[in-house]
Amino acid sequence: MGAYKYMEELYKKKQSDLMRFLLRVRCWQFRQLTAIHRASRPTRPDKARRLGYKNKQGVCIYRARVKRGGRKRPCAKGICYGKPKTSGVNQLKFQRSIQSVAEERVGKACGGLRVLNSYWVGQDAVYKYYEVICIDPNHKAVRRDPRLNWICNAVHKHREMRGLTSAGKKNRGLGKGHKYSKVIGSSRRANWKRKNTLSLPRYR
Repeated sequence: MGAYKYMEELYKKKQSDLMRFLLRVRCWQFRQLTAIHRASRPTRPDKARRLGYKNKQGVCIYRARVKRGGRKRPCAKGICYGKPKTSGVNQLKFQRSIQSVAEERVGKACGGLRVLNSYWVGQDAVYKYYEVICIDPNHKAVRRDPRLNWICNAVHKHREMRGLTSAGKKNRGLGKGHKYSKVIGSSRRANWKRKNTLSLPRYR
């Protein structure tokens, strides 16, 4: 087994003494830093490489922290007007995962970079910490690399905002097979709309 394989096996046993100590120390270090900051190297090089990271110019890592827990409804003094269905404030859950929120925040902070992917690096009682792989679409080292330059196309601007990254796709309920027949055509709504729209072309 190579070194990366050993690292992968270590991360599968997060409650071992070694990993508990490492994650605790790392969380302490991340807590001292700002909410979004540039990391000099990936904390988990094995995971980063599996998700498309290359140690070359134009590819960088940003670390982000996001508050854990559900989403509280932002209504003044907890008063929700309207029907009883809308009256909840506290026990609501955000539709997307915390990981996709981390990607979105990094994408907003680094507007000129493209978000490729992200992975978990730690969590404590208040925050979850993720490392986001970003790519500079204007760097010559990226533009000349046939395995990376697909992300330079304008259609990939802010992929993380449109649910096109791995974490974002998970929250859209997409998949293959009979269980996912309701989301063929990009989403549940698009599927319903297509089947319920009367189309009368001029020549038919």
